[in-house]
Amino acid sequence: MLPNRNAALPLWAIYPLLFAGIYLSHITLLRLPYFWDEAGYYIPAALDFFRTGTLIPITTVTNAHPPLPSILMAGWWHIARFVPSATRTLVVMVSAAALLGVFRAARLLAGTAVAATTVFLTAAFSIWFAQSTLAHADIFAAAFTLWGLSFYFESLVRTSPTRNAIWAATIFSFAALAKETAIVTPLALAGWELVTGIRARKMRWTWVLALAFPLLPLIAWYLYHQHKTGYMFGNPEFVRYNATATLDAKRIALSFYHRILHLVVHMNMWVATVLTTGALLLTPYAPERTQRIAKPAMAAIAVVLLANLLEFSVLGGALLTRYLLPCFPLLLLLYVSLWRHHFRQWWLLAAISFAGFVAAITINPPYAFAPEDNLTYRDFVMLHQQAINVITERYPQATVLTAWPAWTELMHPDLGYVKQPLQVVPIQNFSAEEVQAATRHPEKYDTALIFSTKYEPATGKLNLGRPLEGEATRYFDFHRDLLPAEAAAVLHGEVVWQAQRNGEWAAVIRFSRAVDAAIEAPETSKHL
Repeated sequence: MLPNRNAALPLWAIYPLLFAGIYLSHITLLRLPYFWDEAGYYIPAALDFFRTGTLIPITTVTNAHPPLPSILMAGWWHIARFVPSATRTLVVMVSAAALLGVFRAARLLAGTAVAATTVFLTAAFSIWFAQSTLAHADIFAAAFTLWGLSFYFESLVRTSPTRNAIWAATIFSFAALAKETAIVTPLALAGWELVTGIRARKMRWTWVLALAFPLLPLIAWYLYHQHKTGYMFGNPEFVRYNATATLDAKRIALSFYHRILHLVVHMNMWVATVLTTGALLLTPYAPERTQRIAKPAMAAIAVVLLANLLEFSVLGGALLTRYLLPCFPLLLLLYVSLWRHHFRQWWLLAAISFAGFVAAITINPPYAFAPEDNLTYRDFVMLHQQAINVITERYPQATVLTAWPAWTELMHPDLGYVKQPLQVVPIQNFSAEEVQAATRHPEKYDTALIFSTKYEPATGKLNLGRPLEGEATRYFDFHRDLLPAEAAAVLHGEVVWQAQRNGEWAAVIRFSRAVDAAIEAPETSKHL
């Protein structure tokens, strides 16, 4: 018997439960200073709007990201003050709203049990868990995208009023104005509507137009950006790094391979994938007792997943998994629905997957990955806090050689690391080549802050990514950071402090020489 939706718990009653669960599970993270792209772009851009009302950032290099996250964060800061805990609380609210959209869509397609399980698994998946307090545009775009999808899916499984198409057009527009790459989802569905309409000889023009509409406000934003800056898609280096330099057939193929791994394997998603594969080998145990996802909805989910995989195989200089944030709950919805249809004890598969996801929040996989994919980002931030405290307490007049994002942490007190800005000399990273290049001008700095820019398994331990390091170096800016003792030897300095946490490390190196200090303008983040 199908669930009685008329007796279902209303969504407004579910949201406080989702918010409370996310808030309490992240409570130890809420006061952390800003991290990586937060520090490099999103917080400075929002602060510029907060303080001056400008939609075009003035304290960081503009890269044409749409302004909705800045508007939302600035509006919230007027209510709750500009402090990291307030910002992270807002992101928790957005994450809870996104999960509510997941619940709505999943309940429409597969019933309450599948919906609740999908939400629990999504919330526990380490990438979603980590992003649930980080002020990146991706979580805002994911929330709007998932809500837009919930209205679209409703039109596939029941008679849907025209206002649902209007809601979808509006919400998908917000998604595109939160992150430009979110436009791929409604446009892919608009294309799919055309294909299915031609096949059926019955076109749903209302939905085609609603799904195509979000392109208009995005175009308007780009025209405004060009009018104000002279660049339609952001500064030339940003466009080169994320678009034109990525148009290489081999790179696209490699990126597509990595994106598939990110979607179905990374951070213990392989557990759910393997369990789903096994469940599919079983004969459905009671088809009449389970609500299956309708074929049109399954096809639409497949279109959305494929479109996002293809988009981020072509665009984006960095292989950041947060770009796929809206895809993970859709994949999990398919998995859970298949478990329930094929296996009587399907809840056991959900429990095993949940345990795997929770483990991945703190246990690192045997390959290199970005710190923001689990709580490694917390270790990164805490190490930077400690290192910067050492510098400000022992060497308050230091001129610091370091790489991004540490130079923003040292130069901008708003980010939560320093009370007064320090002088910096920026380098791109801590590879042997970059560190060696820094020795050409030793008079410019008297201190160095070096750190691990990504997690890598220690030497001698299993590293599944090692066979692809050559291609990663050529196409995805992979490099090996010199360890503190190695960097100190090259720079002819002394390591005066170092620490490590769960594979992340940081160190302060001091040089005994006179300094002719000069602040250089560092290059900001190039990520999408």
